[in-house]
Amino acid sequence: MRHIARCLILAAPLLATSAVAQRAPAPAQPPATAAAPAPAQSATPHEWLFGSWTGGLYPPGETEGSRCFAQPTVIFTREVVMRSGILDPAYRQRFLETAATRPGATSFRFIPAAPAGSRLPPEIGFGCPGGPDTLEVEQVGPDEIVFPNCREMPSPLRRCGSPNR
Repeated sequence: MRHIARCLILAAPLLATSAVAQRAPAPAQPPATAAAPAPAQSATPHEWLFGSWTGGLYPPGETEGSRCFAQPTVIFTREVVMRSGILDPAYRQRFLETAATRPGATSFRFIPAAPAGSRLPPEIGFGCPGGPDTLEVEQVGPDEIVFPNCREMPSPLRRCGSPNR
């Protein structure tokens, strides 16, 4: 009797909602004789920026060796841009909402940052004219970029691992 009561109690939430059983997957089709090539996966528009960059807050220094990789200024990944500040070496993470690329440049729009307490954390953006949720990146050389008109990153940035100049 207890077993039946327990089963009814556990099943009650499923019966009260419009739960639908999942359909069994259709049987696999035999492969075609001439396999069509898989569609090419589109590259991320800002893939040319992936990696660690030094400079920005100050003129870029050492770009070779572990010194550059130990504390880069900006790190670009597929979904996140991280930056350090002058007074606080902890990285600020900004999650990408959109990235648009044109020849020699990329524009980012970030997911708006939630205020910590009553205001946004310091150095959450890059000091760009579009506000803390935008970033414009221009390529000025094979391993050198700038953030034009961004007051918090006035100097160019160089890719870590590129030859020193």
